[in-house]
Amino acid sequence: MALLGAGTERSNFVELDVGVVAWIGLLVVIGLMLAIDLYRHREAHAPTPREALTESAVWVACGLAFSGVIAFAYGGDAFGEYISGYLIEKSLSVDNVFVWAMLFGTLAIPLTYQHRVLFWGIFGALTLRALFIVAGSALISRFWWLLLVFGVFLVFTGIKVIRHRDDEGTHEATRGLGLLRRLMPVSDELDGQKFFTVVNAKRAATPLLAALFVIEITDVIFAVDSVPAILAVSHEPFLVFASNAFAILGLRAMYFLLANAKERFHFLSHALGGILVFVGGKMAVSHWYHLNTYVSLAVIVAMLAAAIALSLQRTRQLAVGGPDPSRPRHPH
Repeated sequence: MALLGAGTERSNFVELDVGVVAWIGLLVVIGLMLAIDLYRHREAHAPTPREALTESAVWVACGLAFSGVIAFAYGGDAFGEYISGYLIEKSLSVDNVFVWAMLFGTLAIPLTYQHRVLFWGIFGALTLRALFIVAGSALISRFWWLLLVFGVFLVFTGIKVIRHRDDEGTHEATRGLGLLRRLMPVSDELDGQKFFTVVNAKRAATPLLAALFVIEITDVIFAVDSVPAILAVSHEPFLVFASNAFAILGLRAMYFLLANAKERFHFLSHALGGILVFVGGKMAVSHWYHLNTYVSLAVIVAMLAAAIALSLQRTRQLAVGGPDPSRPRHPH
């Protein structure tokens, strides 16, 4: 089969003739990147901020470099859909980072062992997203009215994200840990980097496996939001999976970089909610009206830029003892 194919339009979205060789090539690249990352972190250690920043930059560079491959192989329209999907998934993943930080705190997982948990969590997330994407693309191609259903769902989800609970993730940790305890014994003590240990001559899960189990459960929840959001900008499974995969691969480094910066980016959750409302509305009406991919990309970038700028302004204002601009002012 041909590696490259010309892009055509199906319902105003790019449709590619992607051969088996292209899929194998993508999976091999992802596998190599995971293997290199696992080898680099074969010994448990707490990543430094500089290390996290460097790795984040490398992962982003890899994602952007692949966009160049997409542009060369399939053209500008495919490039626009890939970048839009990558940016949406990368943006929505910020919420994953803050929830993971809360989960690790709740389960008392030392920073030294968190990378191991996140590595296998990312591996599971890639498999789960692939299943969601294949199912979602197949359903949308057969039942167009699901675009309206998914779109309305994203709008309501976006409103929920804007209202953002401070305790988000705590309930999932409690329920997930309770479910794991029903399946097998769970030790209260760590056993190095091991996921399993022996307690009273019986095989038991360590807190690391409990954390991994909970992370996989929360990823199901996040996938329900993010996969329809990316399907709002592209219906081509190859582009959707590639953008999802490259965005997810850099999550571990982004976690170690941003886990303690939630307050510094106070307005980011509002932007993420706004993005979901926007792409949900776009998806709901896409059967009748198709908004240009690059216009969508500009709107998403503008929302993120505004949120970051307002968040940094708030941080500076609080640092000098000024009022919190995120709180409403009450007249005296």
